[in-house]
Amino acid sequence: MTTFASGTDTLTRDALTVLQPGFTGTTAPDWLLRRLGEGLASVGLFGRNIASPGQLAALTAQLRAERDDVLVAIDEEGGDVTRLEVRTGSSFPGNHALGAVDDVELTRAVAYELGRRLAECGVNLDWAPSADVNSNPANPVIGVRSFGADTDLVARHTAAYVTGLQSAGVAACTKHFPGHGDTAVDSHHALPRIDASSAVLQERELAPFRAAVAAGTRAMMSAHILVPALDPDRPATLSRRVLTDLLRGELAYDGLIVTDGMEMRAIAGTYGIERGSVLAVAAGADAICVGGGLADDETVRRLRDALVTAVRSGELAEERLAEAAERVRALARWTASAGAESTVARPAPDADIGLLAARRALTVTGAEGFAPLTEPPYVAALTPVANIAVGDETPWGVAAELLRMLPGTQTGSFAGEAAGRAVLEAAGARRIVAVVRDEHRHPWMERALDTILARRPDTLVVEMGVPQSTPRGALHIATHGAARVCGRAAAEVIAGR
Repeated sequence: MTTFASGTDTLTRDALTVLQPGFTGTTAPDWLLRRLGEGLASVGLFGRNIASPGQLAALTAQLRAERDDVLVAIDEEGGDVTRLEVRTGSSFPGNHALGAVDDVELTRAVAYELGRRLAECGVNLDWAPSADVNSNPANPVIGVRSFGADTDLVARHTAAYVTGLQSAGVAACTKHFPGHGDTAVDSHHALPRIDASSAVLQERELAPFRAAVAAGTRAMMSAHILVPALDPDRPATLSRRVLTDLLRGELAYDGLIVTDGMEMRAIAGTYGIERGSVLAVAAGADAICVGGGLADDETVRRLRDALVTAVRSGELAEERLAEAAERVRALARWTASAGAESTVARPAPDADIGLLAARRALTVTGAEGFAPLTEPPYVAALTPVANIAVGDETPWGVAAELLRMLPGTQTGSFAGEAAGRAVLEAAGARRIVAVVRDEHRHPWMERALDTILARRPDTLVVEMGVPQSTPRGALHIATHGAARVCGRAAAEVIAGR
């Protein structure tokens, strides 16, 4: 068992226990190991911490050598948001692709296989799945991370995902409560607001979270959004009405409540991370996620001291902090027992499940008269600015797969008002494959396609975002996501493989 450093009092240990910090590098820094010895109970991993499965397994073993019951969390949704395969693209399609197939058993199987791979590397808490109903097509941060715009579909696939992931011994953290789908602002940059009525929220936003609770999700992540119908004054992460009265009371949820990243501007830019963390725990949160941007010992110290000071000043009840810390420890105990159980009768790995799912998710328009390409094309990626959740490290598109199938394939990335003309000039006489991502959200992208198709109507179009725009081109393939396997599935159609 873990032996805590002498001299660390109960209050300080509890304050450390509720933190889920990140760090830089592919091995654990000394300060992190020291904090684990003082009471820190969770660590959050990001793409910067992962070089390979073997390295990740060594890293988690290093953490457990210091504290055997540590929660190792990761933001691994599969699809566009991947940390395990941040430099190659995911082997699994994301939620929107799974929703397009609408086979709950497939969703469960994909989540299980993803969880199995996480567990093999020593990760036992996944900040997934997204249970947001993507009811606003202009949403800049959810999009293909959602199973779809239909509430019932999102609810049944959220439940299936939770079941699959946790059957592999990895705790699911369903997000972003009470629902981030009807926003037009990215909470990484500012505070979004949802002005839906209580009735709409009950019927639309909350249904998938009720399904997650019924499926036994072990953790739930709050959203940094203002929902006046629930609380006109404070965002959900800092709202007792949302976290305690609604989630704990009305939805009867008793698992761990984790905040979204506290350094996101929706909180840091309005309350600051110290004040925000105190308010979050007071509102009912049990774990403070921080480390996507602020990933150092100074951040841990600041948040620890802010919580301790708040208790000593009477602003935060010591019992509330102790309750939060106990929920963290309870989840750690569950992961230990679930991990042991999942290794007893674990199904054989299904390495191809992600590709099979990506193939099934394709929607192809214009296939009737289409002849697969036999000559290497020019792949033009019309590239929008990546949102922070996805990041810009992960490759996407179809060029790499087409190059493998049709050697000599060339590619370029284009953006802005001159993109269409630039594509035509770069492509020359080659057949053009235009790859877009959420064409409906980017007017410049729509105009670029207009320009390309006016001159080259034989252009093939691959939409790798949410397919809201009318399909066009000699062939239109909607992949419902930009994971590596989605690109491969589209390339197989184009090359007739």
